[in-house]
Amino acid sequence: MTTPDPQPLLHERAELGAARLAARYRGHFSEETVRALIADSYQRLALTATVTTHLNVLAEHLAAERLDALAAARQTPAARPVRVLFVCGHNSGRSQIAAALLSHRADEPITVSSAGTDPDSALEPHLAEILAEVGVDLGRAYPKPLTEEVIGAADFVITLGCGDACPVVPGRRYLDWPTPDPHGASLPELRRIRDAIDAHVSDLLSLIATPTSTTTTDSK
Repeated sequence: MTTPDPQPLLHERAELGAARLAARYRGHFSEETVRALIADSYQRLALTATVTTHLNVLAEHLAAERLDALAAARQTPAARPVRVLFVCGHNSGRSQIAAALLSHRADEPITVSSAGTDPDSALEPHLAEILAEVGVDLGRAYPKPLTEEVIGAADFVITLGCGDACPVVPGRRYLDWPTPDPHGASLPELRRIRDAIDAHVSDLLSLIATPTSTTTTDSK
Protein backbone atom coordinates (compact mmCIF):
# COMPACT_ATOMS: atom_id res chain seq x y z
CA MET A 1 0.00 0.00 0.00
CA THR A 2 1.49 3.34 -1.00
CA THR A 3 1.62 6.30 1.35
CA PRO A 4 -0.52 9.24 0.12
CA ASP A 5 1.41 12.29 -0.98
CA PRO A 6 0.85 15.02 1.67
CA GLN A 7 1.29 17.87 -0.78
CA PRO A 8 -2.26 17.81 -2.26
CA LEU A 9 -3.63 18.16 1.29
CA LEU A 10 -1.37 21.13 1.88
CA HIS A 11 -2.56 22.73 -1.35
CA GLU A 12 -6.18 22.00 -0.44
CA ARG A 13 -5.77 23.70 2.94
CA ALA A 14 -4.10 26.69 1.32
CA GLU A 15 -6.97 26.96 -1.14
CA LEU A 16 -9.50 26.88 1.70
CA GLY A 17 -7.60 29.67 3.43
CA ALA A 18 -7.45 31.66 0.22
CA ALA A 19 -11.19 31.25 -0.25
CA ARG A 20 -11.89 32.48 3.28
CA LEU A 21 -9.68 35.54 2.91
CA ALA A 22 -10.94 36.30 -0.60
CA ALA A 23 -14.50 36.33 0.75
CA ARG A 24 -13.50 38.54 3.69
CA TYR A 25 -11.76 41.09 1.46
CA ARG A 26 -14.09 40.85 -1.54
CA GLY A 27 -14.23 44.22 -3.27
CA HIS A 28 -10.85 45.22 -1.86
CA PHE A 29 -8.37 42.63 -3.15
CA SER A 30 -8.49 40.11 -5.97
CA GLU A 31 -8.30 36.36 -5.36
CA GLU A 32 -4.95 36.39 -7.14
CA THR A 33 -3.56 38.89 -4.63
CA VAL A 34 -4.87 36.85 -1.71
CA ARG A 35 -3.39 33.59 -3.03
CA ALA A 36 -0.07 35.24 -3.71
CA LEU A 37 0.13 36.63 -0.18
CA ILE A 38 -0.76 33.27 1.38
CA ALA A 39 1.91 31.52 -0.71
CA ASP A 40 4.50 34.15 0.16
CA SER A 41 3.54 34.04 3.85
CA TYR A 42 3.89 30.25 3.85
CA GLN A 43 7.34 30.46 2.28
CA ARG A 44 8.52 33.09 4.75
CA LEU A 45 7.31 31.12 7.76
CA ALA A 46 8.73 27.87 6.39
CA LEU A 47 12.23 29.37 6.41
CA THR A 48 12.41 29.09 10.21
CA ALA A 49 9.70 26.54 11.05
CA THR A 50 10.82 23.37 12.80
CA VAL A 51 7.28 21.95 12.85
CA THR A 52 5.08 22.44 9.79
CA THR A 53 1.85 20.85 11.09
CA HIS A 54 0.04 24.17 11.45
CA LEU A 55 2.00 26.16 8.90
CA ASN A 56 -0.98 26.57 6.57
CA VAL A 57 -3.06 28.07 9.39
CA LEU A 58 -0.25 30.45 10.40
CA ALA A 59 0.29 31.44 6.76
CA GLU A 60 -3.40 32.34 6.53
CA HIS A 61 -3.14 34.41 9.74
CA LEU A 62 -0.04 36.22 8.47
CA ALA A 63 -1.62 36.86 5.07
CA ALA A 64 -4.72 38.27 6.79
CA GLU A 65 -2.56 40.65 8.81
CA ARG A 66 -0.80 41.79 5.65
CA LEU A 67 -4.09 42.33 3.82
CA ASP A 68 -5.44 44.28 6.77
CA ALA A 69 -2.32 46.46 6.67
CA LEU A 70 -2.72 47.04 2.93
CA ALA A 71 -6.34 48.07 3.45
CA ALA A 72 -5.36 50.40 6.32
CA ALA A 73 -2.66 52.04 4.22
CA ARG A 74 -5.36 53.19 1.79
CA GLN A 75 -7.12 55.09 4.56
CA THR A 76 -6.16 58.37 6.17
CA PRO A 77 -4.86 58.02 9.75
CA ALA A 78 -7.90 59.90 11.06
CA ALA A 79 -10.25 57.34 9.50
CA ARG A 80 -8.83 54.28 11.30
CA PRO A 81 -7.37 53.26 14.66
CA VAL A 82 -3.75 54.09 15.41
CA ARG A 83 -1.48 51.26 14.26
CA VAL A 84 1.52 50.27 16.39
CA LEU A 85 4.19 47.80 15.28
CA PHE A 86 6.71 46.28 17.70
CA VAL A 87 9.90 44.89 16.18
CA CYS A 88 12.73 42.90 17.75
CA GLY A 89 15.24 40.44 16.34
CA HIS A 90 13.43 37.14 16.78
CA ASN A 91 9.83 38.15 17.62
CA SER A 92 9.97 35.50 20.32
CA GLY A 93 10.23 37.67 23.43
CA ARG A 94 10.38 41.45 23.78
CA SER A 95 8.12 42.47 20.90
CA GLN A 96 5.57 39.81 21.86
CA ILE A 97 5.49 41.06 25.47
CA ALA A 98 5.07 44.66 24.30
CA ALA A 99 2.28 43.79 21.85
CA ALA A 100 0.36 41.78 24.45
CA LEU A 101 0.70 44.51 27.09
CA LEU A 102 -0.39 47.31 24.75
CA SER A 103 -3.38 45.34 23.51
CA HIS A 104 -4.40 44.75 27.12
CA ARG A 105 -3.76 48.26 28.43
CA ALA A 106 -5.29 50.32 25.61
CA ASP A 107 -8.69 51.87 26.33
CA GLU A 108 -9.16 53.17 22.80
CA PRO A 109 -9.04 50.97 19.66
CA ILE A 110 -5.42 50.41 18.62
CA THR A 111 -4.22 47.94 16.00
CA VAL A 112 -1.18 46.18 17.44
CA SER A 113 1.30 44.03 15.52
CA SER A 114 4.68 42.51 16.23
CA ALA A 115 7.36 41.04 13.97
CA GLY A 116 11.00 40.02 13.85
CA THR A 117 13.83 40.91 11.53
CA ASP A 118 15.11 37.33 11.96
CA PRO A 119 12.15 35.43 13.45
CA ASP A 120 12.70 32.39 15.63
CA SER A 121 10.82 29.11 15.30
CA ALA A 122 9.05 29.41 18.68
CA LEU A 123 8.34 31.83 21.50
CA GLU A 124 10.59 32.04 24.53
CA PRO A 125 9.43 29.71 27.32
CA HIS A 126 7.44 31.23 30.19
CA LEU A 127 6.16 34.27 28.26
CA ALA A 128 2.55 33.22 28.76
CA GLU A 129 3.27 32.58 32.44
CA ILE A 130 4.79 35.98 33.26
CA LEU A 131 2.07 37.79 31.29
CA ALA A 132 -0.73 35.83 32.97
CA GLU A 133 0.67 37.00 36.31
CA VAL A 134 -0.43 40.54 35.41
CA GLY A 135 -3.71 39.50 33.84
CA VAL A 136 -2.54 39.57 30.21
CA ASP A 137 -3.38 36.81 27.73
CA LEU A 138 -0.67 36.03 25.20
CA GLY A 139 -3.26 34.37 23.00
CA ARG A 140 -2.14 32.48 19.91
CA ALA A 141 1.01 34.53 19.36
CA TYR A 142 3.73 33.11 17.13
CA PRO A 143 7.01 34.47 15.72
CA LYS A 144 6.54 36.04 12.31
CA PRO A 145 8.66 37.95 9.84
CA LEU A 146 8.61 41.70 9.31
CA THR A 147 6.72 42.40 6.10
CA GLU A 148 6.56 45.46 3.89
CA GLU A 149 2.79 45.76 4.23
CA VAL A 150 2.71 45.84 8.04
CA ILE A 151 5.54 48.32 8.48
CA GLY A 152 4.16 50.47 5.67
CA ALA A 153 0.80 50.83 7.43
CA ALA A 154 2.19 51.50 10.92
CA ASP A 155 1.86 54.90 12.57
CA PHE A 156 4.33 54.00 15.34
CA VAL A 157 7.22 51.57 14.90
CA ILE A 158 8.80 50.54 18.22
CA THR A 159 12.13 48.72 18.09
CA LEU A 160 13.37 46.62 20.98
CA GLY A 161 16.94 45.58 20.41
CA CYS A 162 16.97 45.15 16.63
CA GLY A 163 18.55 48.55 16.00
CA ASP A 164 19.33 49.39 12.40
CA ALA A 165 18.05 46.00 11.15
CA CYS A 166 14.56 47.53 11.05
CA PRO A 167 13.96 49.38 7.76
CA VAL A 168 13.00 53.03 8.03
CA VAL A 169 9.88 54.08 6.12
CA PRO A 170 9.30 57.83 5.72
CA GLY A 171 6.25 59.18 7.51
CA ARG A 172 6.41 56.79 10.47
CA ARG A 173 7.05 57.66 14.10
CA TYR A 174 10.01 55.59 15.30
CA LEU A 175 10.87 54.91 18.93
CA ASP A 176 13.54 52.66 20.40
CA TRP A 177 13.11 50.93 23.75
CA PRO A 178 16.47 49.57 24.99
CA THR A 179 15.46 46.29 26.64
CA PRO A 180 17.51 43.26 27.81
CA ASP A 181 17.27 40.11 25.71
CA PRO A 182 14.94 37.61 27.44
CA HIS A 183 16.60 34.60 25.80
CA GLY A 184 17.63 32.21 28.55
CA ALA A 185 16.48 34.62 31.27
CA SER A 186 15.25 33.34 34.63
CA LEU A 187 11.68 34.00 35.76
CA PRO A 188 12.74 36.94 38.00
CA GLU A 189 14.67 38.44 35.07
CA LEU A 190 11.69 37.95 32.75
CA ARG A 191 9.46 39.74 35.23
CA ARG A 192 11.85 42.70 35.32
CA ILE A 193 11.88 42.80 31.51
CA ARG A 194 8.07 42.64 31.47
CA ASP A 195 7.77 45.49 33.98
CA ALA A 196 10.29 47.65 32.10
CA ILE A 197 8.36 47.16 28.86
CA ASP A 198 5.09 47.87 30.69
CA ALA A 199 6.46 51.24 31.83
CA HIS A 200 7.30 52.07 28.20
CA VAL A 201 3.79 51.00 27.16
CA SER A 202 2.27 53.44 29.65
CA ASP A 203 4.39 56.25 28.18
CA LEU A 204 3.38 55.23 24.66
CA LEU A 205 -0.31 55.34 25.53
CA SER A 206 0.15 58.88 26.83
CA LEU A 207 1.97 59.81 23.63
CA ILE A 208 -0.77 58.33 21.44
CA ALA A 209 -3.40 60.23 23.41
CA THR A 210 -1.60 63.54 22.78
CA PRO A 211 -2.95 65.28 19.65
CA THR A 212 0.53 66.26 18.50
CA SER A 213 1.55 62.59 18.44
CA THR A 214 0.23 62.33 14.91
CA THR A 215 3.26 64.24 13.64
CA THR A 216 5.86 61.99 12.04
CA THR A 217 9.40 62.27 13.34
CA ASP A 218 12.26 59.79 13.42
CA SER A 219 13.47 59.41 16.99
CA LYS A 220 15.80 56.47 16.40
